[in-house]
Amino acid sequence: MKTSIEGFVIDLDGTVYKGSNLINGAAEAVAMLKQLGKRIVFLSNRGNISRKMCHDKLGRLGLDIDEEEILLTSTVTARFLKDYYESSPVWVLGDQGLKDELEAGDILMAERPELAEWLVITLHETLTYEELNDAFRAVRHGARIIATNADKTFPRDDGDSIDVAGMIGAIVSATGREVDIVIGKPSQLMAEAALNVLQLPPERCLVIGDSLESDIRLGKKAGMQTALVLTGSVSMEEAEASHIQPDWIWPSLADVTSILAPAEKGLQR
Repeated sequence: MKTSIEGFVIDLDGTVYKGSNLINGAAEAVAMLKQLGKRIVFLSNRGNISRKMCHDKLGRLGLDIDEEEILLTSTVTARFLKDYYESSPVWVLGDQGLKDELEAGDILMAERPELAEWLVITLHETLTYEELNDAFRAVRHGARIIATNADKTFPRDDGDSIDVAGMIGAIVSATGREVDIVIGKPSQLMAEAALNVLQLPPERCLVIGDSLESDIRLGKKAGMQTALVLTGSVSMEEAEASHIQPDWIWPSLADVTSILAPAEKGLQR
């Protein structure tokens, strides 16, 4: 019998929304968990946006949550650099959201790529040659590489699209330097950050996400219970054939009601 669940670690892309569209039942499921007094943290591998940007988007989609309940790889990357490399200037290959989150975390930014001690790579949806070349120059001049995550694809409105792995591949191939640190799920850094927000032991927490490799693997490594939703890019057939087996497989986040205790179901309105 599984331990009673008090904390929920919920993925965003492919679990709560796809692109700019809310997934059916997601807002109602989150509202119900809050009504029951459950603790929630939204844990996403998105590193090209800031928490404020994410909070604003979730608000537009009808989710009433606090900004402190959001943890992005941009957030955890900023905290990691602040904790361990506070005096090391960084250069960014990525969208403005990552820069905003690093600046909010008081991270020292290099004046030009050649002066950087770290290159931080994330998704860059408006990438230009000059920006890619600046990142190349940072690494050629000795900067080590941090990636917010190493996901190959992410779901957009128009289908799966290339993710941070494409940005990493360009720099690694051109410089011959490998990535030194990957912050994102399924890393222990992300699990620890989520558990720190929830303030619960891992066995009383459930990870819900659409990725076997990032969400479910993170939960398994950290000792949390796991639920895969089929609203992302993983099919039931792929899930059943995988060596990574979640505790539950659900059509969507709305099916979180299936694990509530009878007394909790009675409290739903």
